[in-house]
Amino acid sequence: MTGRPPPGGSSASRNDLLLDLDNDQPVYSTGQRSALNDDDLLNSYAYDQGAAPSRPSVSYDDFVGSDQPRPPAGRPPPAGPSGSASRPVGPYGPEIHRQYSQTSDLGNYQRYADDFDDYPDDGGYYQQGGAMAGGAQSSAVQDARKRNSVLSLGGGFLGRVKNRLGMGQGYSEMDLPLTDPRAGAGPGPGGRTDTAEAPPPKEKKFDMGNFKFGFGRTKVDPSTLGPRIIHLNNPPANAANKYVDNHVSTAKYNIATFPLKFLFEQFSKFANIFFLFTAGLQQIPGLSPTNQYTTIGPLIVVLLVSAGKELVEDYRRKQADKSLNMSKARVLRGSSFEETKWINVAVGDIVRVESEEPFPADLVLLASSEPEGLCYIETANLDGETNLKIKQALPETSSMVSSTEVSRLGGRLRSEQPNSSLYTYEATLTMQAGGGEKELSLNPEQLLLRGATLRNTPWVHGVVVFTGHETKLMRNATAAPIKRTKVERQLNKLVLALVGMLLVLSVISTAGDLIMRRVAGESLSYLSLETLDDAAAVARIFIKDMVTYWVLFSALVPISLFVTLEMVKYWHGILINDDLDIYHDVTDTPANCRTSSLVEELGMVEYVFSDKTGTLTCNQMEFKASSIAGIMYAGTVPEDRVATIEDGVEVGIHEFKQLKKNLEDHPSAQAIHHFLTLLAVCHTVIPERNEEGEIKYQAASPDEGALVDGALQLGYKFSARKPRAVIIEVNGEQLEYELLAVCEFNSTRKRMSTIYRCPDGKVRCYTKGADTVILERLNDNNPHVDVTLRHLEEYASEGLRTLCLAMREVPEHEFQEWYQVFDKAQTTVSGNRAEELDKASELIEKDFYLLGATAIEDRLQDGVPETIHTLQEAGIKVWVLTGDRQETAINIGMSCKLLSEDMMLLIVNEESAEATRDNLQKKLDAIHNQGDGTIEMGTLALVIDGKSLTYALEKDLEKLFLDLAVKCKAVICCRVSPLQKAMVVKLVKKYQKESILLAIGDGANDVSMIQAAHIGIGISGMEGLQAARSADVSIAQFRFLRKLLLVHGAWSYHRVAKAILFSFYKNITLYLTQFWYVFQNVFSGEVIYESWTLSFYNVFYTVLPPLVLGILDQFVSARLLDRYPQLYKLGQTNSFFRSSVFASWIINAVYHSIILYLGGSAFYIYDGVQKDSFPAGKWVWGAAMYGAVLLTVLGKAALVTNNWTKYHVIAIPGSMAIWIVFIAVYGTVAPMLGFSMEYFGVVPRLFTSPAFWLQMPTLALLALARDFAWKFSKRLWKPEPYHHVQEIQKYNIQDYRPRMEQFQKAIRKVRQVQRMRKQRGYAFSQADESQTRVLQAYDTTQHRGRYGEMASSRPQ
Repeated sequence: MTGRPPPGGSSASRNDLLLDLDNDQPVYSTGQRSALNDDDLLNSYAYDQGAAPSRPSVSYDDFVGSDQPRPPAGRPPPAGPSGSASRPVGPYGPEIHRQYSQTSDLGNYQRYADDFDDYPDDGGYYQQGGAMAGGAQSSAVQDARKRNSVLSLGGGFLGRVKNRLGMGQGYSEMDLPLTDPRAGAGPGPGGRTDTAEAPPPKEKKFDMGNFKFGFGRTKVDPSTLGPRIIHLNNPPANAANKYVDNHVSTAKYNIATFPLKFLFEQFSKFANIFFLFTAGLQQIPGLSPTNQYTTIGPLIVVLLVSAGKELVEDYRRKQADKSLNMSKARVLRGSSFEETKWINVAVGDIVRVESEEPFPADLVLLASSEPEGLCYIETANLDGETNLKIKQALPETSSMVSSTEVSRLGGRLRSEQPNSSLYTYEATLTMQAGGGEKELSLNPEQLLLRGATLRNTPWVHGVVVFTGHETKLMRNATAAPIKRTKVERQLNKLVLALVGMLLVLSVISTAGDLIMRRVAGESLSYLSLETLDDAAAVARIFIKDMVTYWVLFSALVPISLFVTLEMVKYWHGILINDDLDIYHDVTDTPANCRTSSLVEELGMVEYVFSDKTGTLTCNQMEFKASSIAGIMYAGTVPEDRVATIEDGVEVGIHEFKQLKKNLEDHPSAQAIHHFLTLLAVCHTVIPERNEEGEIKYQAASPDEGALVDGALQLGYKFSARKPRAVIIEVNGEQLEYELLAVCEFNSTRKRMSTIYRCPDGKVRCYTKGADTVILERLNDNNPHVDVTLRHLEEYASEGLRTLCLAMREVPEHEFQEWYQVFDKAQTTVSGNRAEELDKASELIEKDFYLLGATAIEDRLQDGVPETIHTLQEAGIKVWVLTGDRQETAINIGMSCKLLSEDMMLLIVNEESAEATRDNLQKKLDAIHNQGDGTIEMGTLALVIDGKSLTYALEKDLEKLFLDLAVKCKAVICCRVSPLQKAMVVKLVKKYQKESILLAIGDGANDVSMIQAAHIGIGISGMEGLQAARSADVSIAQFRFLRKLLLVHGAWSYHRVAKAILFSFYKNITLYLTQFWYVFQNVFSGEVIYESWTLSFYNVFYTVLPPLVLGILDQFVSARLLDRYPQLYKLGQTNSFFRSSVFASWIINAVYHSIILYLGGSAFYIYDGVQKDSFPAGKWVWGAAMYGAVLLTVLGKAALVTNNWTKYHVIAIPGSMAIWIVFIAVYGTVAPMLGFSMEYFGVVPRLFTSPAFWLQMPTLALLALARDFAWKFSKRLWKPEPYHHVQEIQKYNIQDYRPRMEQFQKAIRKVRQVQRMRKQRGYAFSQADESQTRVLQAYDTTQHRGRYGEMASSRPQ
């Protein structure tokens, strides 16, 4: 089938690229993999997006390796000394040709750095491409060398200190932008034919974020150190090499680095620099009108609170790291395996890992319990692939099944230096054999990576080659970035605006002083003011006055705001952690807000980027239904679909128990028998019997396991496998089917065929595969095709994954003739064996009889469809980035309501950059041309495969791709690599600068995406905790995202915005009264209020209202926020914190300050003469005005509060009571103790003054009357949407929308089948590996040995 175009033709040939309605068949990717892998592309492209021509990124297909010649089916790859034979080819990549092996004994080996050093003499040959273009090395190459330095690997004292200080390389290879000045180095697979001179590197600008504090010297290239020599069973020799230990840390700080990194981060905020500058000015004697400690003191408090919060959060990270580092491992000590902690595992240790356990480090497989050293590993945590991978030990070590045998293993292992390439590995193993030494080559097929998990294999033995931060998984991890929220960035701008306002006020006051001295200087001679004789005097007075007024008005920027925000956000994190609605009781997993500084952005998200496997789905397949000979069967049948007879025809669905009855005497009994037989024999599943005799199926593909379980459920039990036979049990009778040939599954053929000699002596070909390939290979005598197609469409509409099953009887002579062709293809050595095998398979896969179809459910996590639907209603665009095939991804998209039946799918599935450009452009043009209302933007969904995405992410296409993608309600990217996931997020981040991006995933392959987004959510589920540890918030289930965003996010955003605005308001209201006073005190810089009373304003009297507003305020209840997800758009549009809202609060504060100052002056006119004829004086007047300001500010807090609790009562009226009591005590005691002498004698006069008690409520009511009137009119005549919901909440108004939803649901059901006709997928996640190799290695009728090992059944 190789070379056959996909059914329906290439999308490049279609005229209507938008609708694709004229095509009879679904259009699927050919599944061909690119010839380049991830590491090639990362290491051959430079880091200069500005000037370099574009180059392809790397798709998922590239990421997992390219097409490669396979060894003959049934024969293991040859192994021998390095250089004496061609190296075995692993499942992940082709053989890497080098002039010299790094692990050979020759001294002149080629280097092994990640960048494949470009020697001028040999051109630095690439794995599958041509030679690198000459010229100066790019910065990326230099960076790659530096990154791989021994000093930067985390090993050695200097490297560790630098990483802890945050001075090591900030990002790994996973973060390199994908452009290349040498893209035209030569035509290659997926390569470019154009040539381009590399432009001269641009001068690097100084980047404070990457400043290394003087530690940035050139590092040693590890490749110059030669290969890594690992001694087997010789711990002292390995210890002498001082390899990095197996400790892994994701913490931001330690004791040594905390002060430097923390202060650097804190003083990157403008406000803190401003306060530090102001505190410095206050220390100048004679210039500051306030006490010298009133700014530095609160600043220290703010920094201490922030430091405490950071330390607590980092402590939690350290605890999570500790739990991982303290996991148990079994290490060979002497002649037995002893249990130890992961952190104690060292390079050279021989480790035993048992089934369902993760690998503690990167291991080279020595032996396993399975025949020929085979083992199954799951790499979903690394690459997102759900199917199991097959690894195989070398024949020379695969027999070492006991600890005693392994302990006698001597020799050494020469390994490549640590690098980031997950899918390449080169090493040699030198063993002592027969009195001499034997050198064996190792490849990726023997490498077991940290992050992967052992499955379906009782145990393996492996030798540790890389540990800790040198493992390939950790080399792909990026440094945890420091994320700043949108509100925080806006707050920085507002602080700058207030600093500007402060400068204006200071300049006005200083100019006023200069004018006053010039105009009325003589009348003020009693003040002994300095005269303005010359320009120097003017300048001197100008500077002095500017300093005085700067300090006086500096509190316009509220220093308490930042400690308040830290406390508010930290408490929001606690509220998220303690929410029982997002606690998963099954796994006892609560939510964990690891970075509380980002909580408000949870309420502003516009894009959600989600992984699929383990995030949306459980990766648990279940056999749900089948269609056999035109009759539908299912495990559970809805009441309205129970089978009945109408007009003599059976309609509806039968239960599976009816299928068993039909097997006895129904006309379709023969078809049912062959259908179930096919399920039981056509697969690669291995049956394992436990001690009780029960069978457990080991399936590399979860789909296959579900099908075999389905056959077992229906009475056809797969019981044993031999190299050339399969044994099944039917009605208590054992039937043996002789295996004659296997036509293997691959992503091009989309089907698998097995040819058996059945118990009745006839040769039959059983085939299962996608409907698109099975239906075109049927004979003319197939009466059930149309009805089966209808059933397929119905299954697909329910999001089930479907397969078609067919068979044919093959005449003996035809089989013998065909087998000669097939056998010849199996032994082809010209390099195109796979193509020859596909051609041979085509000869026999024809004239099939359609038996029926199966439907498998890739079970979604609970609540996923409802969550995605609700998020879309909230205006959030959901993008799914998955490593799965296009058909599977579309199916899951349908079942999880990401795609709906009324959506228009835009499929981009091209094989070249030009075709991709044309496809994207035509779709965009079609949308623009039909923008007259015939196309609703809310009904568009984009599906793009990995290869097309490779081209779409090129610099010249990325904007075109993004323009199309952002017009769609949903986007699915299939077959994407972890690197591409991060690139897609960065692309949206680059162009949609105002949008907040959230990424959610559960595996290590999602870490780069999680860290690239504004907010990273980790699912702490089945795939380990790598993503959860790197995320800002971790949750146990995807459905919890709904409440996290719609409720906690919306609340946090609203609360933080209100706390910030109120904090600015309260300070401006108070300090502008001080500004109005300068006009009355001849611009002398005199203050109204006592210095410590001013400082206590933010520390005691008004600290509680912003806290209760920021922590407890609920503008709408959680139930109604969830019920009306449209309210979430308030955060997306930044409705509560946009510039106009901030300006209205500032104007309001100015208005209140004018009312308060003028009113206060009126109440104490003529210096407030009291009843004893003595004037009250400035300090009584100032204290009274302070009380009026405080009551007004607290009244404003009461006015903007949406709900009242006991804490609101304590915080708002309570703060006023605190001030009255405090001023009475402090004003009396402080003068007695010799400080705050301004209050000497003030308290008795203040508290006995009727003007004081009358002034406070009068001025507060006068000032707040406008606010109340505005709030009333706004709600009455121009209400916001949330005002209506508040009314619904207050009066508990009934919601009648469920009836409308039922009606809409019925309409959607009517359209469903018609829409789904185009979007059928098939369930087959089998890896493109040699299935024959596995089938012929097992004989499950044999018993395992004393160590649990199973001997090979292959003839020796």
